[in-house]
Amino acid sequence: MSTMTREFEGISTFMRSPLSEIKNDIDIGFIGVTFDLGTTSSPGTRLGPKSLRDISTKFGKPNFNKIKPFELCKIADLGDVPFESFFDIEKAHNEIYNYYRKLKKSNIIPITAGGDHSITHPILKALGEEQPLALIHFDSHCDTYGELGKSNFHHGAPFKNAVLDNSIDPKSTVQVGIRGSAEELWDFSYKSGMHVFHIEECYDIGIDTLISKIRAVVKDKPTYLSFDIDAVDPAFAPGTGTPEVGGFTSLEAIKLIRGCRGLNIVGADLVEVSPILDHGHTTSLLGANLMYEMLCIIAESKKNNL
Repeated sequence: MSTMTREFEGISTFMRSPLSEIKNDIDIGFIGVTFDLGTTSSPGTRLGPKSLRDISTKFGKPNFNKIKPFELCKIADLGDVPFESFFDIEKAHNEIYNYYRKLKKSNIIPITAGGDHSITHPILKALGEEQPLALIHFDSHCDTYGELGKSNFHHGAPFKNAVLDNSIDPKSTVQVGIRGSAEELWDFSYKSGMHVFHIEECYDIGIDTLISKIRAVVKDKPTYLSFDIDAVDPAFAPGTGTPEVGGFTSLEAIKLIRGCRGLNIVGADLVEVSPILDHGHTTSLLGANLMYEMLCIIAESKKNNL
């Protein structure tokens, strides 16, 4: 007689998916990037992947749209990116880049748990190497600043770096939920042609119209989805190093991910969850739910395009 594995038993993998090495027959791979050397404020997001894995063992049933991802695609947890140079941000980023090049070569769509937002640059560099990607970026910050502390590779600069690398097309980029006191740092977003939606505009036009505008920008282009948990108001997601009040609710965040259904998503990440700043795993719980929603829309799209 078979027995059910309870959520607190066994080894935690994302959504109870099997643990695997990189293989060509895997459609979608979960990866952890335990790196937070790019933080400008409170560290701790290197602990995010482990916390998100633990919480995600609660999931696996169909979502609101009745999508059953594990019946649509072969999905595996590929573990964490191995680091040899975790005290050197540029060398560590190069290790991330090389790892994701292997994923791309194996045609695996990555869903990544960070880690701070600096990790998205080397991921985009690998995935957008042959063709610049469209980008859907949910955040309270544009993350298009330049040098800080004699480094250009901190978590406030990944998308400027990705444009300079020709990894993303700025005119096919949307940045959603922007707010806070760092507005003067984001000139590059406007000058490069990115579509920036401040939180006030998001609420003025409503979630449904916002989703329509996002879809109109990226169209059917290969698109990367990056979600910084601080896009959500700290009342719902307190466990992050650079919180900004006045953000999305948990339900709105879920609706935004579901609104990307049917798009050509070639990779996604959920970053900046810091368990040491969290309360009762609230932020990890939301983050894991958002990753599950990402999995659902990516699995459906992947199945439809096989």
